[in-house]
Formats: sequence, C-alpha cells, structure tokens
Amino acid sequence: MNIPLLVFILCFILTFILRIPIALGMLMSSIYYFVLAPGPATGVQMAATQLLTNLNVNFILIAVPLFVFTAKVMNTGKVTEMVFKFANILVGKWRGGMGHVNVIASLIFSGMTGSAIADASGLGIMEIEAMRKQNYDDGFSCAITAASATIGPIFPPSIPMVIYSMFSGASIGKLFLGGMIPGILIAIALMIYVAYISKKRNYPIGESYHFRELIKIIIKTFPALLTPAILLGGIYSGIVTPTEAAALAGFYAIVISFFVYRAIGLKQLLDVIIDTVKTTGTLSLIVGAAFSFSYIVAIEHIPDMLYGSLSTVIQNKYLMLLIINIVFLILGMFVDTSCIQVVFVPMVLPLVKALGIDLVHFGVVIVLNMMIGLSTPPFGMLLFIVSGISGTPLKVIIKEIFPMLLVLIGVLFLITYIPEIVMFIPNTIWK
Repeated sequence: MNIPLLVFILCFILTFILRIPIALGMLMSSIYYFVLAPGPATGVQMAATQLLTNLNVNFILIAVPLFVFTAKVMNTGKVTEMVFKFANILVGKWRGGMGHVNVIASLIFSGMTGSAIADASGLGIMEIEAMRKQNYDDGFSCAITAASATIGPIFPPSIPMVIYSMFSGASIGKLFLGGMIPGILIAIALMIYVAYISKKRNYPIGESYHFRELIKIIIKTFPALLTPAILLGGIYSGIVTPTEAAALAGFYAIVISFFVYRAIGLKQLLDVIIDTVKTTGTLSLIVGAAFSFSYIVAIEHIPDMLYGSLSTVIQNKYLMLLIINIVFLILGMFVDTSCIQVVFVPMVLPLVKALGIDLVHFGVVIVLNMMIGLSTPPFGMLLFIVSGISGTPLKVIIKEIFPMLLVLIGVLFLITYIPEIVMFIPNTIWK
C-alpha cells in the first residue's frame, strides 16, 4: 500500500473516530491524497473533470431536490393530515387501529415523497399524538412510526434509488417498479405484528364511520391522494421522466396546499424553499465529495482488490448477497446512511456485476438494507427523530423496535433470495 493511499484511508477512519461530518471527512481524505500523490495537479484536474461531466450534467439527480421540496410542501400544508385521515377510515376501526393507520399512512405517503425522514417527521407527529390519545404505549407508538417510515424510500418514488441509479447506471424506472411489491410486503408484515401486539396488550378498537362521513372524508382527501397517481402514472405512461414527474409533483403539492386546503401562504412557501435549498446543499456536498472519493477508490483499484480477495473464496452469488447484507446491516448500526450509499455501495458494485446479480434487484435490496439502518440503534436517525418529536426516551423506543427490526430483516432476506418479488413488475412491464 503506497503512502498517499495509506494516509487517505487513515483520514477516512479518523472521520468516524472524531465524528467529523461525512462530506468534510471525504473531502479532507481526498485533499491529503492529492497533495501526497505524484502529479497532484493532474489528479485534482481529473477529479474535477469527473465531477463536472458526471455530476452537474446528471439530469436524473435533479429529481432529488424536487422530491425534497415536494415532501416539505406536503408537511407544511395539510396534505399529510389528509393522508392520515384517509388511512384512518381504511383500517382505523380494527383492534390496534392507530398502529395499522400508522403503517398504511406511511405506505400512501411514500408514494408522494420517497423519504423516510419526511415520513417520520411529518406524519410522525400526528401518528404519535393520535396513539397517545388512545392510550398506546409511547415506546410502541414511536417504534412503529420509525419502522413504518422505512417504507418511504422502498415504495416509489425513492430518493435513495435516484442516487443509486446515478452510481450504478440501473434504470430508475425499473428500480421504482421493483420497490412496489417489497413496499407492500413490509406494510403487511408490520401490520401482522401490530395485530399480534394489539391483541396481546388489548389495545383499543378504533371508531367506525357512518357512510356519509366516509364520503365526506374521501372527497376531502381525494386531491392529496391524486399525488402518487399523477407522479407514477406520468412516469410509467411515458409522458414524463422521473425528474419531470418530481417537478410535476412539487407543482401539484403547491396548488392543492394553496388553493384546495388553504394551508400555506407565500411566507410559508418561502420558508419551504429556503429549507429545501439548505437540504439540497447538504446533499450536493455529500455527493460531490463522494465523486472525488470514488475517483480515488477507482484509480487505486480498491474494488478490484476487494473482488480479487473475495472471489477466490466466494463464487456463489447467494452467499455473496448474504455477506453483503450482514456487513451493511452492521454498518447501518454505526455509519450514516448517506455515507453507506455514496462510499460503500460503489465499492461492492463490481462484485455484484461480476457475479451476474441484477442491478435493479440489488438496488432494491441494498436500499431496504440501508433504511433498516435508519431505525437500528445506536445511531439510527429515525430513532432520534421520533424521540425528539415525542419526548420519549431512546431506551424505551429501542426496546420496542427490536421485534420490528426482525420483521424488516425477514422481508429483506425474502426479497434477497426470491428475486422475482422485486423483478416481477419490472419484467412484466419491460418485456
């Protein structure tokens, strides 16, 4: 191992030890490498060229800030409230109804924003408060809110899938379609667990609605529920690209928030735009730093060395998928999801391609794996979000979420070893 590469790796390790923001850590590691490597000016020039030609002209990447904007508009307006009301009339009357509502609302909302954090921070407030009013345990309420939010980036659209598509070259349309059945499977699995716990703890049966009330609520929530239909219908009819669909969803969210629900004004819209710019700036810094980092990883042939080391021992793709899943689940316990996606996923892609694993199948598997990491102690972001918005101690939430993590991991291994679950819809539509 040469000295520049050794310094590069040590600096990156220090990023985690010193808890430096991942984007700054990657930039710091890259800068030290270019300073020490022979011909640093050439290296910097090549990295800059890669950044300008591969990142700034990447049309699909524009979808990310547009989906972020859509999620923030919906959380500011009454769209999330409408989603919650509609989910309530569907499953709220069952025993443990609010737990089921939590899951179904996340599934519906996932068809609008593609973000687990937007789901937990927007819908989560309403879900946890509604469950508190009906005397659900705080730990259970927060845990199911975090666990169900993982559906957000699995069921289309999905911000992590957009970024994965950029790094892997996999079709974003096929990735979105591939996430449909797994997203529904997660919802069903979590609802089975909610039904079991609700019966065991004797959680309340929700209220039933008269027919007139049902019609009123459906009419009121209909404009909000059209969002996923417009978004996904536009993509798969071929009328718009995923990026254009994201822009269309953002525009539609503004229209219904302004004129239908009258829940947002110009001041709130300006706040949403500023907040979106801040989030986009953070994401852009991470992705930009990742391009420089990935360039060094590529020219030092680290993926080739990784493949050479593992391929001599492991030539079975199912065993390789098992190892990748276990490693990434462990990484998710300690490493931020954005770091996993922009640093570690590109490293294993050559292995995946060499073993003939479908990139769409692997994309859905690895996105679910990373989303489980968001709810995994000790550093799961969703755990901190639901703890913050509810005031519930982390240790109480962690105790309740472990069985739910087992449910999610069960679905993960199901879609890992039965690729048809992921590939059925993409293969049916793209024959």
